[in-house]
Amino acid sequence: MTALLEVHAYEADGSPRPRAVKLPADPFDGTVHEPAMHQAVKVYLANQRQGNAMTKTRSFVSGGNQKPWRQKGTGRARQGSIRSPLWPGGGTTFGPQPREYRLAIPKKLRWLARKSALNARVREQALTVIAPLAFEAPKTKRMAALLSAMGLDGHKVLVLTSELKPNVVLSARNLPNVDVMRYSDASTYDILHAESIVIEEAALGALEQGAEVTHAPRPKPKKQKTAKPKAPAAEAKRAKKLPAPKAAAKKAPAKKAAKPVATAKAAKPKTAAKKPAAKKRGKKKKD
Repeated sequence: MTALLEVHAYEADGSPRPRAVKLPADPFDGTVHEPAMHQAVKVYLANQRQGNAMTKTRSFVSGGNQKPWRQKGTGRARQGSIRSPLWPGGGTTFGPQPREYRLAIPKKLRWLARKSALNARVREQALTVIAPLAFEAPKTKRMAALLSAMGLDGHKVLVLTSELKPNVVLSARNLPNVDVMRYSDASTYDILHAESIVIEEAALGALEQGAEVTHAPRPKPKKQKTAKPKAPAAEAKRAKKLPAPKAAAKKAPAKKAAKPVATAKAAKPKTAAKKPAAKKRGKKKKD
């Protein structure tokens, strides 16, 4: 036997009860069958389509009862009607026609999907129980105050009543994102489309009290923490552990190369070596 699920409960004026309530085992047994929910939502959306789109084929376009010109001898392509899809103003080829998009789903699969949707909302803590609502007259302000007291401002809320209550329906009609319907009429799509589910206690039957609960306000979004500057003492200790950075040695300016000292020999300019004078070749005198 599975343990009964518990949810928060509220009074008719929106004040929270100190103790939670235990949901009945049927249908709240913790089963969440995702493929069944997917199939149910797909069938629901398909059944909303009307399928009225229609385009005219060449048989529905008026005109074009005679051949525009003779078959041969004109030099132009042969044509049989000016309402052909090749002509401006002609019919449409393979356009949409009225059709039926409706799909069917087995009854057991539909109930499994609905039960899975309710259990999924309980698992997400998005389902609450409220005392029976009694509105003497339609009053939008009262419904808005009730949802505000429960902390459901800005949420897509689905209110499920035990029976048809016109005053409750009319009170929520002008509130955006708030729907009211009977508990037995809610589909899988309606339950999954809403962010929060509010069910009248009478719709679920007699409920047992659960554990004590504390209705703490919803936590505010956390702010990003900024890095705090480290204490000077901690920085000093850290600096001792780290090796001291080596001071960059200053480069001395490059000295100019010293000129070699001129010696006496090197100071004198070198004279070109005198070539020996060429001997004159003359005729020898005869004795």
